[in-house]
Amino acid sequence: MSNEHEDGITRRQAIGAGLVGAAGLAALPAIKGSSTASSSEEHRTTSARERMPVVFMPHGGGPWPFVDLGFDKADVDSLSGYLRSVAGLPKTPPKALLVISAHWEEPVPTVMTSERPPMLFDYYGFPPESYQLTWPSPGQPKLAARVQELLGAAGFQTATDSERGYDHGTFVPLKLTYPKADVPTVQLSLKQGLDPQEHLAMGRALAPLRDEGVFIVGSGMTFHNLRAFRDPRAPAISETFDAWLREAATLDAPERDRRLAQWSTAPAARLSHPREEHLLPLMVIAGAAGTDRGTIAYSGRFMGVQLSAYHFGA
Repeated sequence: MSNEHEDGITRRQAIGAGLVGAAGLAALPAIKGSSTASSSEEHRTTSARERMPVVFMPHGGGPWPFVDLGFDKADVDSLSGYLRSVAGLPKTPPKALLVISAHWEEPVPTVMTSERPPMLFDYYGFPPESYQLTWPSPGQPKLAARVQELLGAAGFQTATDSERGYDHGTFVPLKLTYPKADVPTVQLSLKQGLDPQEHLAMGRALAPLRDEGVFIVGSGMTFHNLRAFRDPRAPAISETFDAWLREAATLDAPERDRRLAQWSTAPAARLSHPREEHLLPLMVIAGAAGTDRGTIAYSGRFMGVQLSAYHFGA
């Protein structure tokens, strides 16, 4: 399920036309169990020393790195450079990627099971070349089954999707990170309801994958208000929330998770995320991080607002 429309506004309209003025922001809404499963010896293929890190990365807007959308070149180069650098983060090459994208929600956590996932161009109104991009990474049904096993052991009902393709929350950033598209990749959906506690618990359940050569990536945005991009007040709003998030995400695990679960009470929270689907991948990543403390891996301006990325266990 794509989240391209918000109050009838398309992503292309928002990031291309620079919506919205004072009335848009004034109309925004007001701020309003750990897994017991352990990895078996069959799956434990890397040592603790080689444990995979976990990453939350901003994926930008639409097909931005590959199509000229009029964004500031310095901002594009900075975020592109960060995304390229992520490939060098694991100490050993990952056997597979598990991606939690902001652009997929289902009633229960759902995994893609295709051996050759297609492209899912879930953005609208961009130039024709935006719909000719390719990123033919293979799927890995065995990893999809393992994800279901771990989530099931933690009490989650799960489902599979054998037809869904890579959405732009996956193929846009990872086309920069892994341009050869040679690492098997599985997407995992968010769970409808967008409960931060549930997504933290999902991440905790998936943590054993880190010792199995799986690089877990959350793809979202630390600011995602389509009505406010390029509004003159948006930079200050994004900076306020981003400062809170940078502090929260880098605390010791118990306090970090407590604050993330209560993110909507943070300063400028609902002005930064009228709907929280772009923040929820961070909750899954924080859960999978366990006791690893977060670091700020990227902090910069993009589309006029402040964004950040976080690494754990790197």
